[in-house]
Amino acid sequence: MRTLLLMMAALSATATNLRAEDWPAWRGVRGDGASLETNIPVRWGPGDNIAWKTPIPGKGHASPVVAGGKVYVITCTEDDQTRRLLCLDRRDGRVLWQREVLKAPLEGKNRLNSHASSTPAADDKRVWVTFLAAPKVWVVCYDTQGKELWRVCPGEHYSKHGYCSTIIPYKDWIILNCDQDAPEGKRAYIVALDKATGAEKWRIDRPNRIRSYSPPYIVEAAGRTQMVLSGCKCVASYDPDTGRQYWIIDGPTEQFVASMVFHQGVFCITGGYPTLHVLGIKPDGQGNVTDTHVLWHIKKSATCHPSYVPSPVAAAGCFFIVSDFGYAQAMEAATGKMLWLERLSKHHSASPVLAEGRVYFTDDDGVTDVVKAGRTFERIARNELGEKCFASPAISDGQIIFRTDKSVICVGKK
Repeated sequence: MRTLLLMMAALSATATNLRAEDWPAWRGVRGDGASLETNIPVRWGPGDNIAWKTPIPGKGHASPVVAGGKVYVITCTEDDQTRRLLCLDRRDGRVLWQREVLKAPLEGKNRLNSHASSTPAADDKRVWVTFLAAPKVWVVCYDTQGKELWRVCPGEHYSKHGYCSTIIPYKDWIILNCDQDAPEGKRAYIVALDKATGAEKWRIDRPNRIRSYSPPYIVEAAGRTQMVLSGCKCVASYDPDTGRQYWIIDGPTEQFVASMVFHQGVFCITGGYPTLHVLGIKPDGQGNVTDTHVLWHIKKSATCHPSYVPSPVAAAGCFFIVSDFGYAQAMEAATGKMLWLERLSKHHSASPVLAEGRVYFTDDDGVTDVVKAGRTFERIARNELGEKCFASPAISDGQIIFRTDKSVICVGKK
């Protein structure tokens, strides 16, 4: 009987672990904005279905990340030019510690950017953050108690729109994309750093010198691990273990911000400046595949509104996109066929997230439209936070965690 009880307890613990996921980096565990958890909240409001709310000094558009029972957020207090990392207790939102990461003159930026836009990464031992002390890029690692473990400058970054180089964890290293308007004699680059020491593992010189902010997306596709991103006048796939290029597509325009997503054998890319596009790309290329591996390509029109900043999510054979100006749409993954188009609100900076067959679209006013992830449009709920929100939310342990312009708000049961 004792053995049976122990087995049942172990199975129960395993089931709980399978249900509960951390959100340790940009767009979650798999980097696709989707959670496998259940019982995610559908309805909330100021004072309604709020587990906890913690005021945060300064401003920052980086997403919160969740790992090892802690929530990490970065911010910049502009009056004293200080970039900070805060660690919150996952259960109740208490600030456990905060650290001054660097203090330096504020870099120039686009009005829609912040001085704390690069989403950190974390695990149960360490947390990694990056900021700019123009023109130097700094990457700093802390342990979970706030002790600084290392600090390195992997290079420089130049852009009149400011800095955002979201940290992507992979195996024993972290990866940063530093596409930029590098001056003559310097290069845009992607760099991999050892998690434990900050030592450089590999570096990719990008083909052009022009700013883009697309975080690398790492996924198993076409029988190999691929790291894909758009920007610097191309869409490219690399081996994240070595930095070796698999394939490249020229264009379709100069600059990108949104990250990609992979679904049912198709990569989806949305965005671009000065022209907006949505593309479906086959994953099995080698070399320059501009003329062979673009499955479908749709430009902005009255019936298609690509996003520039928000990244897409995918489910049920569809890609779900919200444009910066609030047009949500579903597109068939295999063909690019427009399935529905609906104006939700005025402006969106946050990327949507996906859970339990629902897409959560959050606009800059902190209003979240919960929409069925299907081939027809069905709004399930509309919820207000009561504060502006520019950061993409995190989903963890049956709750949604928002970073607003004033607070970190945890939505769901206590």
